[in-house]
Amino acid sequence: MLVMRRRAGESVLIGAEIEIEILEVGPTRVKLGIVAPEQLAIARKEVVLTRAENLTASRASDPRVIAWLSGKLAPTRTSETVNSLTVRNNSPKTLANSR
Repeated sequence: MLVMRRRAGESVLIGAEIEIEILEVGPTRVKLGIVAPEQLAIARKEVVLTRAENLTASRASDPRVIAWLSGKLAPTRTSETVNSLTVRNNSPKTLANSR
């Protein structure tokens, strides 16, 4: 990695076609201007990394692996849980009194 110091208004040349100019220097940021051939793609590194992660995550997975993971993540329902959620007395009188 090449490390250089530049001040606002100074430039760095990469080859004959790419120029990077320091436009502004702040306490926490540096504003760059880039002159490069139109066919050259320029992107922030975090955007490229996020895109790669999204593409990896969107790839199709084996349905058996998904089912196995779902089984591991799903809470197990015991009869106590089911019974505690079941309304035992559905008479209109009981429902009216509970409101």
